[in-house]
Amino acid sequence: MGMAQALEGVTLIEEQETEMPDTERKPWRILVINPGSTSTKIAVFEDEKFLCGEDIAHAYQELAAFPRIPDQYAFRRDAVLSFLDKHGISLQSLDAVVGRGGILRPLASGTYRVNERMLQELRNPNKERDHPSNLGALIAQEIAQQAGVPAFIVDPVCVDEFEPLARVSGLPEIERKSLSHALSLKSAARRAARELGRRYEELNLVVVHMGGGISVSAHRRGRMIDVNQALDGTGPFSPERVGGLPVGDVLRLAFSGKYTYEELFRRFTRQGGLVAHLGTNDAIEVERRIAAGDEHARLIYEAMAYQIAKEIGLMATVLKGQVDAIVLTGGLAHSSMLVGWIRERVEWIAPVLVYPGQDEMLAMAQGALRVLRGEEEAKEY
Repeated sequence: MGMAQALEGVTLIEEQETEMPDTERKPWRILVINPGSTSTKIAVFEDEKFLCGEDIAHAYQELAAFPRIPDQYAFRRDAVLSFLDKHGISLQSLDAVVGRGGILRPLASGTYRVNERMLQELRNPNKERDHPSNLGALIAQEIAQQAGVPAFIVDPVCVDEFEPLARVSGLPEIERKSLSHALSLKSAARRAARELGRRYEELNLVVVHMGGGISVSAHRRGRMIDVNQALDGTGPFSPERVGGLPVGDVLRLAFSGKYTYEELFRRFTRQGGLVAHLGTNDAIEVERRIAAGDEHARLIYEAMAYQIAKEIGLMATVLKGQVDAIVLTGGLAHSSMLVGWIRERVEWIAPVLVYPGQDEMLAMAQGALRVLRGEEEAKEY
């Protein structure tokens, strides 16, 4: 899927003409890097205007060669540098580099300057926090240093707006955590508010990011008050993740002697879902099989839609049934088959808005722009 397709439907804010004393202001040029579980998205913006970009897909077999996510660093960085060379973008022409925020300690939403404390945590994640988004700040910092410009992250996956009630689990030693595709969820929620002609802070929304991982979130008046723990916890299974599983069966598998801890965690977070059932994380390939009459592929793909719809219903109860819209975004929102199955189960709750791809790249660029323009201060981690 190319960047043009991934950014389909994104509203790019045209640069406003302003009177300048001598010459027109040169637009800020920003490189945006977004490593996901199945692809590396790269884009260059001049102010909010999309200049060029690419969504580089990585096959499961290609990434499986790397035992841990940090081992992918050089592979992903070289993909970014090759993109810049291909499009004739010199490092000296950049004003800032933005990387997708990784799994850090819980923090407030906003734009953060990449610093050494952040880099140290992302270079040495524990086993439970080994995620592709961790590479975003690392790659951004290396390229920014070469270019002599600042590096930022915007609304990382650890953005936490939970209320106390949402944190409680059935065991006091295990707390529910806010770990999600926060950047995509927030930008899709704001886009829905614009389409509805209302402020995000006035709305109740259920927002779903559907990619290599799937996050289903409840937004009440501008705050994301609940979301499934998409990386290693609850929720629907996804192209690569197992989602919620019966605890007893997990314990029996864990103590069966067949797996080490590392092997089982990798199976749950990178080898589950569509990969486990069908040997691929590629929804296009799954739909080809279905079109060719593969009933097993159809069963598994529809089961994923079924589980997404169930989680939407759960988040509707968090909002006490007062839902202004259900918003579907992410790469899988391009699938009319998957969206159709979800829609027929949930559209009785609220209108369904579909934004294929995501506004993440633009949202990351806008976060850097607010700092470069002096509209807000960069936060320090």
